[in-house]
Amino acid sequence: MLQMHWLSGPEDATRTVNYWLDEGVHDFKCYMHITRAELAAAVKAAHARGAKVTGHLCSIGFTEAANIGIDDLEHGLTVDTEFDPGKEPDVCPGGMSAPTGPVVAAIDLATTPVQNMIHTLIAKHVAITSTLPVFEPNRPTTARILDSLSPQSRVDFLAANSGRGRGNPSGGNNPEAGRGGGAGRGAQALAVFKKEQAFEHMFVQAGGTLLAGLDPTGYGGVVAGFSDQREVELLVDAGFTPLEAIHIATENGANFLGAGNKIGTLKEGKQADLIVIRGKPDQQISDIENVETVFRNGTGYDSAKLIESVKGQVGIH
Repeated sequence: MLQMHWLSGPEDATRTVNYWLDEGVHDFKCYMHITRAELAAAVKAAHARGAKVTGHLCSIGFTEAANIGIDDLEHGLTVDTEFDPGKEPDVCPGGMSAPTGPVVAAIDLATTPVQNMIHTLIAKHVAITSTLPVFEPNRPTTARILDSLSPQSRVDFLAANSGRGRGNPSGGNNPEAGRGGGAGRGAQALAVFKKEQAFEHMFVQAGGTLLAGLDPTGYGGVVAGFSDQREVELLVDAGFTPLEAIHIATENGANFLGAGNKIGTLKEGKQADLIVIRGKPDQQISDIENVETVFRNGTGYDSAKLIESVKGQVGIH
């Protein structure tokens, strides 16, 4: 990716981490082609100064990354290449950002290798960030998503979502929006998506820490805010209760970032950034979309007016 600095080795990884920490960066995300030696150097440098390291990995499997000391892994089983029969050390299979659909679809979650990976992540206190809307097949085309997109982004998204799109609309040079194991259409894409949901539920049931997030990808149809709500709905579809899903998206993230004493739950003395919802999302998770007021720094904002003010802007700003 042109936007990213390509590491030349472990020493460069250390220099890069320290440079950006000096510039005020808090934490780091490693990307697809990083080597084990580079990741180890980055983790060591970051941890020495209290920073965390996450990653969308491909050249390194989840078990390897956990043993190196990474703090979090993005996207879940869909991008873990350690079960790809063609995997070579420090190499991203096929140069892609994720295993192919057949590789993921064929994984048996009950097998010893998968269970060992899960238990290694838990033992090493490695969290996983769920990004289910990025991989949701046949993504629902809702009016609020379409209204938020710029004209060109809307054309690209509708073309991709109908199966007519080419490559990576609206995502720039970003392989996360490309051929990944879950994005796409059809029975195989659905099987991969359901496998990811089952994996995330199994991971939590075994004692793992699941976080909730997004990428600005998913063939151009993943929009911050709206898709954060969709993430929570898809967690419920994966088997979590509404309250469990809400806590994954709020309290878990705050605790992981070391900010649980200030944000993440409603409690006297905590930061009063919150939303007022019309309905009962603890019982009917779709009510999470009915936001009436957003409070930021103690000031309430009309949600409908906020949304109206940014119509047609996604893909431009």
